[in-house]
Amino acid sequence: MRGRYAEAVVTKKRVSSRDFINAYDREESSGQLANGTAKDAGNPHWRHSLVHVLAATVSSFLFGYHLGVVNETLESISFDLGFSGNTMAEGGAFVGSIFSGWIADGVGRRRAFQLCALPMIIGASMSATTKDLWGMLLGRLFVGTGMGIGPPVAALYVTEVSPDYVRGTYGSLTQISTCLGLLGSLFIGLPAKETMGWWRVCFWVSAIPAAMLVLFMQFCAESPHWLLKRGRSVEAEAQFEKLLGGSHVKSAIVELSKSDRGDEVDKVKLSELLYGRYFKVVFIGSALFALQQLSGINAVFYFSSAVFKSAGVPSDSANICVGICNLLGSIVAMLLMDKLGRKVLLTGSFFGMAVSMSLQAIAATSFVSSSASLYLSVGGMLLFVLTFSLGAGPVPSLLLSEIFPSRIRAKAMAICMAVHWTKGYQVECSYAFASILPCSGLELDFGVGQTMDCVSNLFCALKQKGKCENSSSVT
Repeated sequence: MRGRYAEAVVTKKRVSSRDFINAYDREESSGQLANGTAKDAGNPHWRHSLVHVLAATVSSFLFGYHLGVVNETLESISFDLGFSGNTMAEGGAFVGSIFSGWIADGVGRRRAFQLCALPMIIGASMSATTKDLWGMLLGRLFVGTGMGIGPPVAALYVTEVSPDYVRGTYGSLTQISTCLGLLGSLFIGLPAKETMGWWRVCFWVSAIPAAMLVLFMQFCAESPHWLLKRGRSVEAEAQFEKLLGGSHVKSAIVELSKSDRGDEVDKVKLSELLYGRYFKVVFIGSALFALQQLSGINAVFYFSSAVFKSAGVPSDSANICVGICNLLGSIVAMLLMDKLGRKVLLTGSFFGMAVSMSLQAIAATSFVSSSASLYLSVGGMLLFVLTFSLGAGPVPSLLLSEIFPSRIRAKAMAICMAVHWTKGYQVECSYAFASILPCSGLELDFGVGQTMDCVSNLFCALKQKGKCENSSSVT
């Protein structure tokens, strides 16, 4: 019996995905699925796919950890090595994000996660053991490469393995995991100011979840979408059964056939994405990530210690409050994502950030007392992080992985993430030159930016509530 099954797998697994899906279409049209279990079983149980999604969110935890690991430890690293920022990590992330789509399409989502973890292990080890600045810079470059690969692959994987009715909730788990990573780096970095060389421990610790990601992905399901595009039809069926349950396999194949008609793995030309048939949707996606970064959120996380210190607030407690606000907002977003829809959360998020930046701009003027200025600046910062995590944080990557056609999804996400890192670096540079602006200039600048973001989303954001993957229209 086993040999017969193996023979069937060998015979069928390279069947054209188009022919394979069309066979299911013929069954549906002839009524063979009309009374089948897939139609009567309702929604697949969320528990089947949850464990695979949770494993994927380890990459998001690593992203958040490395985003914040230099926050608490920056002073001691600077004293020991002369290190002063995250520029090398951002450069590596830009490079990693560019190639992430080609990696995910070439070796699959699972292997892409494992490849993402390797430079993080290597880079963390180099940073932890280096005795000079160049070793730290090279280590951060390696880590940044993994940071660039991880987020787009996580967005792809979560979208492709999640049932429709919980896709928004599961997509928010990546943001929650990022918040946990940020909080983890803050807590682990607390002894850095009192314990000499503690920053080395902080980098060593990050190698543990990276190794866990490699191990977990060895046992997780591969994306059935990717397998079907590669012509591995029987394997795709097996993965759908693992993710959704046996009674939902046929309906999942039929739904996939309706969404993208089983596109084959023909090469997507860069011209199609940059100025061809897919330019409009890629432009909207890139603009959404640009607006996200123009909010200044990465600069807030990178330099929150310095910002609160200048305001006279103890940096340790302030940074933990920032992390908790980020986590709470992400949890609320997870609960509301599939109820209110992406557009409502995104627009409300940008509006809230505009209000928070306005509060900080007022705090920096001479019209308020010193005590009021302190409360407004700190309260505005916490409100900014909270409202960001409600929509502008989790929505863009989830929304774009849903609206991009399967044929271009990975590569289009790569382009959008490259824009994300480019704009993030520009915003960080604006903080470096903040001293040449009037005291409230930077806050006012970002406040105007949030208002523009809010208006842009009112006109351009996609209404995604209750829609399945690939069923959106770009208007």
